[in-house]
Amino acid sequence: MKRRILTMATVVAVPLIAAGCATNGALEGISDPMAGFTAVAARAASVTGKQTVWVQSSEEARAVSERVKSLVQGKTIGPDLAVQVALLNNKGLQAAYAEIGLSAADVWQETMLVNPTISVGMIGVDPVRTVEGAIVSNILALATHKRRIAVADARFRQAQLRAAEETLRLAADARRAWINAVSAWESVSYLNQAQAAADAASELAQKLGETGAFTKTGQAREHVFYAEIVGQAAEARLAARTAKE
Repeated sequence: MKRRILTMATVVAVPLIAAGCATNGALEGISDPMAGFTAVAARAASVTGKQTVWVQSSEEARAVSERVKSLVQGKTIGPDLAVQVALLNNKGLQAAYAEIGLSAADVWQETMLVNPTISVGMIGVDPVRTVEGAIVSNILALATHKRRIAVADARFRQAQLRAAEETLRLAADARRAWINAVSAWESVSYLNQAQAAADAASELAQKLGETGAFTKTGQAREHVFYAEIVGQAAEARLAARTAKE
C-alpha cells in the first residue's frame, strides 16, 4: 500500500516539477520589474544622449520634480536641456513605461500553469483500504500554454517598441519646439527693430507733411506701413509665447 501511494505521489510530482522548470525558463528576462524599461532607456540614451526615468512612487516623482527645477533654475534653456526636461517631465511617457510593466506582468501570469486539482478518497473497511488519486487539469489551458506565453511575450516586446518610439518622438519634438521658439523670438526681435524704424519714419512723414514737404499720400503710406508692422510684431510675440509654452 505504501509503495502504491509513493508511486502515485511520484506521478503527481514529476509533471509539476517539470512545469516549474519550464516556467522558470519562460520567466527569464522579465523577472526584473525594470528589465523591459532598462532596454528602452538604454536605446533612448544611445540616440539622444539623455536620461529618461520611470516614476513608480510619489517619492520618485518628488525627486524628479526637484531635479527638473534644479536643471532649469537660473539657466538659459538650450536644445539639449529642453530635451532632457521633456523626457523627465512628460506624463504621457510615464504611461508608455507603465504599459511595459503591465505587459511584463501579463507574461508572468501566462507562464503560471493552471494548478491541478488532486482528489484523494478513502474507501473500504479496516484493514482493507483503497486509495484513489485523481488529477484533473484544464486540458485546454495546458494545450495552449506555450502559445499564450508567445502572444504575451510579443505584446511585451511591442510595448517596449512603442515606449522607445514615444521616447524618441518626444525628444525630437522637444528639440523642434525649442528651435521654433528661438526662431519665433528672433522674428519678434527683427520686427521690433522694424517697428521702431517705421515709427520714426511715420513721425518724420507727419512733420514733413506739416511743412508741406511731404504729400498726404506719402504720409498715409508711412502710417499704413507702421500699422502693418505693429500688427505683425503683435502676432509674432503671440506666436513666440505659444512656442515657448
